[in-house]
Amino acid sequence: MKTIKSLTEVEIAEFPKLPEEWKWARLGEIHILKSDKHKGSGESLFYVGLEHIKKDQGTLTEDVKVDVINTVKNSFKIGDLLYGKLRPYLNKVYLANEDGVCSTDILVFESTPSLNLNYSKYFFLSYKFVNDMTHNSSGVNLPRVSTKYLQEYPFPLAPPPEQRAIVSKIELLFSELDNGIANLKLAQEQLKVYRQAVLKKAFEGELTKKWREQQTDLPDAGDLLEQIRREREEAAKAFNKNKKITSLLSNTELANLSILPTGWKWAKIDEILQPNRECAYGVLQPGDDLPEGILLVRVGDIFNGKVDTSGMKRISPEIANKYQRTFLEGGELLISLVGAIGRTAIAPIQIKGANVARAVGVVPISKILNPYYIEYFFRRAEKVHELTSQSHEVARKTLNLEDVKKATVTICSFPEQQAIVQEIETRLSVCDKIELDIEENLEKAEALRQSILKKAFEGKLLNERELAEVRGAEDWEPAEVLLERVRVEKADSGKKGRS
Repeated sequence: MKTIKSLTEVEIAEFPKLPEEWKWARLGEIHILKSDKHKGSGESLFYVGLEHIKKDQGTLTEDVKVDVINTVKNSFKIGDLLYGKLRPYLNKVYLANEDGVCSTDILVFESTPSLNLNYSKYFFLSYKFVNDMTHNSSGVNLPRVSTKYLQEYPFPLAPPPEQRAIVSKIELLFSELDNGIANLKLAQEQLKVYRQAVLKKAFEGELTKKWREQQTDLPDAGDLLEQIRREREEAAKAFNKNKKITSLLSNTELANLSILPTGWKWAKIDEILQPNRECAYGVLQPGDDLPEGILLVRVGDIFNGKVDTSGMKRISPEIANKYQRTFLEGGELLISLVGAIGRTAIAPIQIKGANVARAVGVVPISKILNPYYIEYFFRRAEKVHELTSQSHEVARKTLNLEDVKKATVTICSFPEQQAIVQEIETRLSVCDKIELDIEENLEKAEALRQSILKKAFEGKLLNERELAEVRGAEDWEPAEVLLERVRVEKADSGKKGRS
């Protein structure tokens, strides 16, 4: 067994000051790195791979299981500490609660009588340790931390009773933190349900029921649809187009749709488009990103009903000009057709003149309708599910624009569309604020988790009463004495390994 050179006083002077009875030591001085192998001859054994260890948690996923082992693996025993040495998995650590085998990209540290490996586990999860391992890993395809660097890493050794007390307090605080995080995530899920409930009621006419009762002369949605139809027919004649007139929904189709409030109508998307504009696919091969080129909307730019303009690609004007039909004017409904089917947004006027990628469909909604009303309708979970079910698999899920054109929407008078959009936005803006607060609190919770670990390994986590209790324990001893004993145990383990 290779001897690990102890830290010098000069090196220790560079590290943060520890409590008086603690001691800095090299990780390899006090941890025994096992080299036991299992050759793999077809037995069924408890197997842990990197994919089975939850990052930042120190626990296993539900997928871990007994598996048939046919290749060489590292062996571990109950109580051993498993640590993933492969980037980006340097935040994966697990204290084994049964015997088994693991991937050779997982290092195994042996359980010893004098060292609390739960204490080591939490040290391995601390931000500074993970960050240092990440920045000192090497390799092209599969970067990993070197065993030498890991073994020589400085480790803050505390007296045994203090290690136990620190672990207990970390687990108590983490349990409270996890409960809080679980409640925040539950609130996030409840917000999703509430958002969908708002949209459902909006397009059933419930949100504007009282508003309708107060109106005296609301136009019928049928008149609105007829106006759009006339405009499209006249535009087609003016441009000498032999355009096929969109067929209306049949009685059979209408019978399968829900009953609407008086004055509302069902219509197909193809019935509510602008004159002289049709639904269209975007740029097939955008080419390279050009800093001074034409903005290009991609699926990744569409999220939560908005176009994120912060990281948009720009393409050659020559390429963009080949796709005149999808140059944006502002106000069009954009819908993702590949991969994440059914993401929608209204093209903001700020990106007028931009084009779209092939995976984004452009739906030019008639200007006598409120486009945001249509976009909210498409945000309903039922609509997304409907469109997703109509997609077909190529390399990825793909939705045909013909299916979008046949998609049905509810149409009401323009004043009511405006009222519905306002009702939705009033409610969803509250959701957005709550969502933001939840995300901020989740970030704070993770920061607090790391703050707990930082204090723990600086010797600042326990209060005076807790410190007095651990110092009265029968097995209390300074870390320097513990270190000497661990060195002896480690040397004995090495002798056994050679015998």
